[in-house]
Amino acid sequence: MLRVFQTNNDELIEMDNLTENGLWIELINPTETEINTVAEATGLLPEFLKAALDEEERPRIETDEDQVLVLINIPIAEENGNFTYDTIPLGVVINDQVIVTVCLQANPLYEELHSRRVARSIHTFKKTRFLFQILFHTAALYLKYLRIIDRKSNEIERELHVSTRNAELIKLLNLEKSLVYFTTSLRSNEIVMEKLLRSKLLKVDEDAQVTSQILKMYEADEELLEDVITENKQAIEMAEVYSNILSGMMDAFASVISNNLNIVMKFLASITIIMALPTMVASFYGMNVSLPFQNSPYAFVLVLIISCGLVIGSGYIMAKKQML
Repeated sequence: MLRVFQTNNDELIEMDNLTENGLWIELINPTETEINTVAEATGLLPEFLKAALDEEERPRIETDEDQVLVLINIPIAEENGNFTYDTIPLGVVINDQVIVTVCLQANPLYEELHSRRVARSIHTFKKTRFLFQILFHTAALYLKYLRIIDRKSNEIERELHVSTRNAELIKLLNLEKSLVYFTTSLRSNEIVMEKLLRSKLLKVDEDAQVTSQILKMYEADEELLEDVITENKQAIEMAEVYSNILSGMMDAFASVISNNLNIVMKFLASITIIMALPTMVASFYGMNVSLPFQNSPYAFVLVLIISCGLVIGSGYIMAKKQML
């Protein structure tokens, strides 16, 4: 899907023309035709536009003459009901005229950028500022999902206290796997952000100089980038803490589930013993031999009283020994 936007009076206006300056071109799972159309209209390299379409691409910065590719990972929630989160690449390609974002699928980051609250602060002709805003909202989205993961893990923990199934452990495993994805992606994103900051401050190599020439940073932009790096570091710390907690929780609750199962088995065994006593009495009085009270009109009532007495007595003894 190909969409084009431009800021006009602090509002994002959808456009049809690809040849104007100061455009934001949004590509979602684009076709080959859409990529070629954007490449021809903007002069951007097709390989830069296709970089984010490979799910295994790692975050990085690439430059080629008058254009920069910034590739990061953004978080997404898997709609499978198993509390699974993942990350996918997002490519931001910038030259002097336009900024292009490329992603494999529609995602919460795009929804956030198009929300009225955020869209009013976006200026598509300020490409460096827009890039840093994308990075900032990406870090904020990680923090949002991390809080959701923490809340869901607390809910699962309450269920595990009385559970004898593996379903809750599988949910925790999915959350732990999501945290591994998040931590890895956040660290990779941090490298990209640090490189962006160094390209302005140090210009240590030719690529850094090219990057700083295309991504012209003003003081406010540098402050925003520093805020982004701080948010990203906070997300990394949260992901590591939650991951450590979940890892320990899974080990502990695996034993809890096993213990809960043992308690259930002990209870069932006790009930089996208690119910065997009246069965034994009934079996004796079912024999074809001479038996006490066999000629009494109250024989059936006496058998019931004896059976109930044995049940109550054995139940009391087992309860006192905490076997029930």
